[in-house]
Amino acid sequence: MTSTSRRYFDDMYDGSADPWGFESSAYEQRKYALTDACLPKPRYRAAFEPGCSVGVLSEILARRCDHLLATDIIPAALAKAATRLADQPHVVVEERAIPEDWPSGHFDLVMLSEIAYYFDEPDLRRIMALVHDSTPAGAHVVGVHWRGRTDYPLSGDRAHEIIDDTAALRSIARYSETEFLLQVWERA
Repeated sequence: MTSTSRRYFDDMYDGSADPWGFESSAYEQRKYALTDACLPKPRYRAAFEPGCSVGVLSEILARRCDHLLATDIIPAALAKAATRLADQPHVVVEERAIPEDWPSGHFDLVMLSEIAYYFDEPDLRRIMALVHDSTPAGAHVVGVHWRGRTDYPLSGDRAHEIIDDTAALRSIARYSETEFLLQVWERA
């Protein structure tokens, strides 16, 4: 199976301004709280969150980052994220598709929340090579993914296995439950 097409996301957002319930779901709120609690550092210099959607997790990350780049491919989702984050001048919200439009610069936090399983294995490995090239030693990479059945190219567990295979990343924290897997890696 190839990486999920942009059309899939266009269709999801055509049907709803928040198709996964990021703003209202108790599941999402709990997952965000656990993700925030698992971050090893109290503060990050520069963070990158691809697939930010409507910016709910971005708002949480913004409290802990000097600079946050939050990106997505859907203009309507980005408009909501930009409105949500408008009072946060250290947050930049941009339309970018990964891996082809990976930002330049270095990040000491890369947040892969509910995004890695949308890619096929070659694309996710390419993304992880970009993560490697844009993170210095001591940087953190966080993966949080649904573990249930999907029609996506990868399962949440398989996406984490591929991230685990990335050179110079070592797993330093892992939280697993039936619904989702949360893992933190540190760049050697």
